[in-house]
Amino acid sequence: METSSSLGLMFNMRIGYSEDIHPIKKGRELHLGGVYFPNYPGLDGHSDADVVLHAVAESILGALAKGDLGDHFPDNDPEFKGKDSAYFVRYAKDLMDKEGYKIGNIDIQIACKSPKLKDYKHQIKENIAGLLDTNSENVSVKAMSYNSIGPIGKGEAIKATSVVLLERK
Repeated sequence: METSSSLGLMFNMRIGYSEDIHPIKKGRELHLGGVYFPNYPGLDGHSDADVVLHAVAESILGALAKGDLGDHFPDNDPEFKGKDSAYFVRYAKDLMDKEGYKIGNIDIQIACKSPKLKDYKHQIKENIAGLLDTNSENVSVKAMSYNSIGPIGKGEAIKATSVVLLERK
């Protein structure tokens, strides 16, 4: 009989999903997908609070069945205070590489009232493709505003969702 660990070796593809949401906090820098937005208030969080990179990293961890960001980077650990979230994505990518997987594709949705992301989606896409060492054609970045509904639509929070397909190398 196959064990769960040997079954994992048989799979050629794995899917991961994650979402992250942080409240707006004045006095902090806003980073989304590794892109700095200088004229907007940032997000509250232990690290730099980049919800996009958090969702990307955690979707990869999920696809690998390696837990969540809190398992790897506790929010009470001073080592991660103010940490650039690209660190978390590189960590997840290193685990992905060690497990013998690569990005098939990743689909990311960012929900916020502001900033308007139309002119930044390409830059976010290229940044994430670079962090994951994949072709930018494998990365999709979409934006939505929540049409003034709830804390996101009222400009009180920003949310990101990520779905990733990993393929065996």
